[in-house]
Amino acid sequence: MKRFALTFICLVLVGMTQGKTRSIPFTADLKDFLVEQMPGGRVFAEDGALVIQDVGGCTVWLREKLTAPVEISYEATVVMAGGPFDRLSDLNCFWMAQAPQSPEGLLASTGQRTGLFADYDTLATYYVGYGGNRNSTTRFRRYDGTGARPLLPEHDLTDAPHLLEPNRTYHIRLVARDGRAEYWRDGELILVHDDPTPLTEGHFGFRTVKSHLVIRHLQITGGE
Repeated sequence: MKRFALTFICLVLVGMTQGKTRSIPFTADLKDFLVEQMPGGRVFAEDGALVIQDVGGCTVWLREKLTAPVEISYEATVVMAGGPFDRLSDLNCFWMAQAPQSPEGLLASTGQRTGLFADYDTLATYYVGYGGNRNSTTRFRRYDGTGARPLLPEHDLTDAPHLLEPNRTYHIRLVARDGRAEYWRDGELILVHDDPTPLTEGHFGFRTVKSHLVIRHLQITGGE
């Protein structure tokens, strides 16, 4: 029995991403982030949180480039309090994002993107749209860098337990490790993709459209 328990512990440890965990603060100047947003919205830090109030589309990139194996975790709330930006939809994210058409890298090509969702079609990235399409779908896509964004049946969720609830704080964990991309919500593995041509480096970004998000406690494990 002891041998079995030891073997189990070892397997769990092997499955974990190695490396130190570090917190990324949301400072007043948001110096660690790059904002791409359509007119009419705003992004700011308040009480240690990142606040996104959006109308036409917004991505907030972490400037640091990450390398697999890596885990990205944070807490996020879709605010519904009757405000002008409040809409229950689109708690989305990119990770391991690259811009193949830009030799200088993704951040250098920011001038080519306005925050409009279609501007990101040519990225190579993992993407989850949680509660998209007016909170009717939760989807994973692996963008291939050519404009193709295939959607597999197992990556297209429409059941209520996998859609958004108003003002609920979710703990999100994204993983890129050993050729696999994983999306965890509140300790549950929601979406997984075994990638034959894995993305081993790239950028992470918060993504939304026409919503009001509050994000806290961004942490990165590994990725250096």
